[in-house]
Amino acid sequence: MIEAQDIVIFFQIVFIDILMAADNAIIIGLIAASFAKADRQRIIMFGVLAAFIFRVIFALITVKLLQYPILKIIGGTILIWIIFKLVQDLQLLDIFKTAKPKIIKPKKQPSFISGVYAVLIADVTLSFDNVLGVAAAARNETALLVFGLILSVVLIATAAAFFAEYIKKHSWVGILGLLIIFLVALQLIGGGIESQYPGTIPEPFKSWL
Repeated sequence: MIEAQDIVIFFQIVFIDILMAADNAIIIGLIAASFAKADRQRIIMFGVLAAFIFRVIFALITVKLLQYPILKIIGGTILIWIIFKLVQDLQLLDIFKTAKPKIIKPKKQPSFISGVYAVLIADVTLSFDNVLGVAAAARNETALLVFGLILSVVLIATAAAFFAEYIKKHSWVGILGLLIIFLVALQLIGGGIESQYPGTIPEPFKSWL
């Protein structure tokens, strides 16, 4: 018989997955957007597969990971590095420049390997955070944990392609996506610091971690 607590946990997991899978889909879409359509689809497929694999791996070692808050700090720092790289690759800040007549040289497309590498790093970081959130909400309920992992991958698979196409036409969406990911990075770093050094983060900001 399904208890009220199980229903609450179910909706908690769905909510966490929607937030974290959206972040993962955004960053995969951002990375893929700077490539030609053929490579774009391959990078998205690789990103979704990697997201699933890393979520399974992290789910198996969640208890161990919870003992090392330094991993959150490192993951958040890596995410910030990826954000700066994406701003340069996608030329997202060009919309703030005043239009001047000039000869525009085509920007060299980044290599496929560099795209795969960026997706891999992003998937490691966001899969780690997603699994921690879902595992904490699942409260040792294996079935709910498995449901949460499958749901997150499905959400990523259905949203990444959309973001990749839309960002190509609307730069402001890319900038908004980067801001969302930046907030996630700050939450990762802040949560890691607070876990490592309790009392470091001011009380008003703890509700954001």
